[in-house]
Amino acid sequence: MLFLNLNIPFISEFTIPPNLVTLTALLVLILIPLLCSHLFTSKPSQTVFLVDFACYKPPDSQKYSRDRVLNRARELGQPKSVLNMMAKVLHKAGLGDSSYVAETILSDTQGLDISLEAAKKESQNVIFGAIDALLAKTEVKCSEIGILIVNCTVFNVAPSLCSIIVNRYKLREDICSYNLSGMGCSAGLLAIGLAKQLLRVHQNACALIVSTENITCGIYSGTDPSKHLTNCLFRIGGSAILLSNKSSHRQSSKYELTHAVQTNTEDSEGITGVTINKDLLIAANFAIKQHLQTLGTLILPLSEQFLFLKNFLIRRLNQAEVKPYIPQFNKCVEHFFSHVGGKQVLDELQKSLGFSDTQMEASRMTLHRFGNTSSSSIWNALTYAEAKGRMKMGDKVWQIAFGSGFKCNSVIWRVLRDVLADDEKNPWMSDVDDYPIDLDANGSLDYLKLHGCPLQFFFFFNINSMAILE
Repeated sequence: MLFLNLNIPFISEFTIPPNLVTLTALLVLILIPLLCSHLFTSKPSQTVFLVDFACYKPPDSQKYSRDRVLNRARELGQPKSVLNMMAKVLHKAGLGDSSYVAETILSDTQGLDISLEAAKKESQNVIFGAIDALLAKTEVKCSEIGILIVNCTVFNVAPSLCSIIVNRYKLREDICSYNLSGMGCSAGLLAIGLAKQLLRVHQNACALIVSTENITCGIYSGTDPSKHLTNCLFRIGGSAILLSNKSSHRQSSKYELTHAVQTNTEDSEGITGVTINKDLLIAANFAIKQHLQTLGTLILPLSEQFLFLKNFLIRRLNQAEVKPYIPQFNKCVEHFFSHVGGKQVLDELQKSLGFSDTQMEASRMTLHRFGNTSSSSIWNALTYAEAKGRMKMGDKVWQIAFGSGFKCNSVIWRVLRDVLADDEKNPWMSDVDDYPIDLDANGSLDYLKLHGCPLQFFFFFNINSMAILE
């Protein structure tokens, strides 16, 4: 009050000229929109958006039925023992007759072209096809991309795949590029986690992630039956994903990243290779158990966490003979997309985690239509759900993948808007109405009808549903 009653002649007698008032008003009207625009586009954000993504769909000329795979193996001189094993796997693993193989397998020659040039051609077709589709969908300029991450396990070439992409699309000279190799089918989600960390440092940036695998390099031509599993299950595929931390991309983005969790275990003997046997399954069980314990604390509702903790304490203190409590993960997410390693993998995951047939449908149908495309398979599953019109605003999405190491990675997304089922670049749009189908009624192979080999299936993936979270 004392300040308000002060009589200061200089202030009380000072008057502002009318032309100065007009000029000040004009400056305010100009500066306020500019300031708001600057704050809107430049304010640091920890939020990571998935603007959009695209999956590569090979031409129909590369479709290969299961019987054609067996016939090609016979042409290449594989013994009957290997052919019988391959027939059992192809019959039981859940693949259909419309998945895609590498061009080298399509050749009529007596051998396989697994040269560097053949492998490079395959990778370029897949990668360029996925990126071209993504850029057409998002209309994002290449100059906006400040981070590039490419993951491919077996094809590690110089110049790197990152360099090939940078030169092809004339990306920025100061782009941060990372080439991930040797990390298996879980590398795609690991790349999401890496991009999340980088986007915390680089503000107002876009990150391009390319997930693919090279089938030409992964073809096995020997006679060890266990190593022919890759020939039976793996198919061509790739995906390109655009992430951003720009606030201006919120309205146009499909999903928001909420969690990225990685779990890695090591083999004490340091053994390397691609053989799949019971030792791998033991490592998988251990890694998945650790992974779900970490992820559960982030996404499970408090009621489920309380029930699990109560059960755990009762068993540890020997208060009663009770079975381990398995939290209901289906209560915290609406959509679940697993890496499609095989039908048995998906069946055991459903049994252990309690997901419904509808929630497992996308992964099973992806396995049937496209086969195991390694790290990009979870994105094919997501495109299936989009094509069916199931992605609604506010839904939570869980993607999980497994890989060498043994690694287990998960990503949780929140749907920002209803995703319309009208994307012409969605690889499912031409035949999504033919699905779902029953994988148990997948149809027999001509080879089995002709040779009558027994169907006892030795390849299995067992997750102990009663001990997975002990």
